[in-house]
Amino acid sequence: MAAAPPPNSPESHTYDADSVVAEVTEPGHDRIGVAVLAHGAGGNRHAVILRVLADELSARGLLVARIDLPYRQRRPKGPPSPSTAAADRTGIVAACETFRLDGVPLIVGGHSYGGRQASMAVAENPDLADGLLLTSYPLHPPGKPDRLRTEHLSSISVPTVIVHGSTDPFATPAELADAVALIPSPTRVVEIEKVGHNLNPDRAPTATVTADAVFDTLMG
Repeated sequence: MAAAPPPNSPESHTYDADSVVAEVTEPGHDRIGVAVLAHGAGGNRHAVILRVLADELSARGLLVARIDLPYRQRRPKGPPSPSTAAADRTGIVAACETFRLDGVPLIVGGHSYGGRQASMAVAENPDLADGLLLTSYPLHPPGKPDRLRTEHLSSISVPTVIVHGSTDPFATPAELADAVALIPSPTRVVEIEKVGHNLNPDRAPTATVTADAVFDTLMG
């Protein structure tokens, strides 16, 4: 029999209903907020970056739902298709509706592709969430800086935190700064030195600095 978790430690369970599949990490004390996080193009809800963020945020009082996007629910491997991106955004909206709690802020976001789709969902529906958390936003494909994914940024109206590795091939710090200038809402960029697109969550202080920024910028 597995040992019970220590008092006030996060506890997780799987949610699978109404087209929403998520790993839900409960705080060990009263819930002061909710975070719905989506994975990158090659991952799923068990991605290391999402797990370390869930552990850190839940330890500070947030209920965290790490979701499998609809394309990942349909097949266990492979990248998403542009033709089904709208369905992935619909899945993010459904997850927000499922896990929203009355009286506390809801933050939505995710890593790379998942964060991008979350940001588009927020741009399309400003009432979807109270804050946006993007880790390793894929500003353009590696080596193709002319293919910017910025069209919707000017429609984001909620406070936003972007966590970025200084060597990320999907955006240089300067390119990201130019993109962030398009967002009219309060936006904070957290740059982590000498890490790339995966943010080295098992070695770099990614979870701690991300959670600090979330509480400073999105939970006020």
